[in-house]
This record gives sequence, C-alpha cells and structure tokens, in this order.
Amino acid sequence: MKFTISREKLQEGLQAVTAAVPAKTTLPVLANLLVETTERGIRFSATDLDIAVSTEVSADVETPGAITIPAKKLSEIARELPPSPVKITASGEQRVTIECGRSKFKLLGLPRDEFPTFPSVRFNDSWRVKSGELQKLISHTAFAVSTEESRPILNGVLWELREERMRMVATNGHRLAKMELPVEASSAPPGDLIVPPKALEQIRRLFPAEEELEIARGDNHLGFRSPFTSVFTRLVEGPYPNYEQVIPKDNDRYALADKAALTSALKRMSVIASDQTHRIKMSFNTGMLKFSVTTPDLGEASDELPVNYTGDQLDIGFNATYLLEILRYMPTEQVRLTFKAPERAATIEPEGWDDPAKYLCLVMPLRLMD
Repeated sequence: MKFTISREKLQEGLQAVTAAVPAKTTLPVLANLLVETTERGIRFSATDLDIAVSTEVSADVETPGAITIPAKKLSEIARELPPSPVKITASGEQRVTIECGRSKFKLLGLPRDEFPTFPSVRFNDSWRVKSGELQKLISHTAFAVSTEESRPILNGVLWELREERMRMVATNGHRLAKMELPVEASSAPPGDLIVPPKALEQIRRLFPAEEELEIARGDNHLGFRSPFTSVFTRLVEGPYPNYEQVIPKDNDRYALADKAALTSALKRMSVIASDQTHRIKMSFNTGMLKFSVTTPDLGEASDELPVNYTGDQLDIGFNATYLLEILRYMPTEQVRLTFKAPERAATIEPEGWDDPAKYLCLVMPLRLMD
C-alpha cells in the first residue's frame, strides 16, 4: 500500500475516528486504526466493539492495500508534522513508513484481517433524518443519562420514533430530560431505540448540522452514515422504564426566574453545600426565593433572588449540581419551575420559547434535614 495525503486531510481523518479507540483494551488490534485505500482516497476506521466509526478523505493512491496502525502514535506524529504532503507506505503485513519533508518514521502495524469487521446493518431499509434535528435532541437530553452500572438500561438514551414526532429521553432516576420534535411524515419505522450516549456524541461531533443522515437498524445495532462518514453502535437491550408516570401532571405551584441569576445563586450556595449530597434548601414566597445551606463541618450560607411565584409558601431541598446541569441546557433566558409538594418531583421548562420543539426537565427533591 502506498499513498500521499495532505497533512490537513490526514489530521482530519484521524480526528474523526480516534475518539472510538478504547483507552484500555486486552485486544491489541483495537488500539490500532484500520487504514485502507478506496476509489476516492483513504478510509480510516476505529472501534471499541460497541461503537465503530469510519471516515473517508481524499488522497493520491499509488498502490492499493490496507493495514492497521497504532492510533495514538499515528495521531501524535500527524500533530507534529511540518505542513507538507505526507507519504505513507506499508510493506508486508506490519511495517509502515511515514515520510513528510525531511521527517521519516517507521511504525509496526498489525495485519488487516485481525481488525474486527463492522456490524452488519443493511442500508436498503434505511430512513433519513436531518443531522441538525438529531443534534438538537442529543445535546438537550444526553447529559441526564446514568453513569452507574447497576441499571444498564439507564446508561442509554431512549430515542422514540413515531410517524409525527421523534423524542429523546434520558434519566438517572434523580433527574430527567425529555425533548420532542415534530417531523413531517417520518420515513422511520416506528419504534423505541436505546442508544449509548458515547455513540450519540460521535454523531453530534462528526456530522454537520445541514447534512441529511441515512440511518438503518440491524439486529441489535444502529448505523448512521453520510457520503463520507459512518457510525455504528450497539443498542442497549431491554425495556426502558415508564418515564411518563414520574412526570407530574398536577403541579400547582409555579415560579418564573431569570436563568443567569438563578445559576449564579446556585453556584454560590454550592461552595458551602455538602460534597456528598450537594443539598441546598430553597424557600419560595410571593416575589422572593431564599436559599440556605448548612453543612455541619463547614459552615452555612444564604442568599435571595426576586422571582414571580404563585402558590402556597414552599420549602424544598435539591441537589444543586443537578439543577445547575439542567439550567445549562435551558435554551431561554427565563425558566419556569413547577412544584406540588416538598417530596414530589419538580419540573423545569424554558419560558417564552418560540420553537416547535417541546422541552422538559424533571428533578427529584432531597429531604430537608430538620
């Protein structure tokens, strides 16, 4: 195999796929990238066996072929190369020579046939989605997934496909994020898919917002592709919990608050909040929200903020970290919070959002200490 590629195209190809290379692996070939020639240039591929990414970039191919090259070393070399064309030659099954200007490197690769094959997803039954719509759903929900391994089903994002809409939901049992977008007569088969957030992050990162993605489902895999890039992911298997039953329908206390001011107050209170629970107390009265924190071995803090509040006086405790995380993804300057009682779920929604998407976040309260 022999080809010449610009330094920029080499870096572009490597940047697209190296995020799929596992940090630690017992299978040496997974630490490598598969580099193979195509009719249009060079295809780079990487996988950790759960997610697989491949992308094609233009290059001048002299001799076709394929080899796997250590991902970390190839990326480090590419980053330091001078701005000149890069000549890559593979001789035999393992030796790779990289030349650029006066620099020359020799690396040991592994044979192409040791690299795992990508999952079988047939694109003849595919459907299409605008990348920007998918990115919007991902960026507003994926942050809420669980990172605990005790309930693997919550380690994925639920993607609901229906004829008139698509929706993504993520939760860790203490907080939840849900966004829904109307779609014009979707070509997607109706169904529920549970997708690992790592795969969704690749989709958000790799595909431009204006691109239309082709998506297809295999037995327990999902494939996304554009003309030059493909992402495959294993789906999380099992039934997703009935999240609808935890979303309150009868919250009758409302507060409208300025998002920036609320965020600032929560950050100040977090300094004194417990590192374990991050618990803060919020007391809502007509026109005013009072914050208070007491951490026995540290001290106490208080603050207040003008808000528009409707309902009986309310003292409620929250994990400040969860609230701050939700506020970071709220797309409006004002937010609407709703409550029922100190032990019932509260909701947070954007206020005055003139967007066809519907967005709602939920957070469970913490019990206040007497």
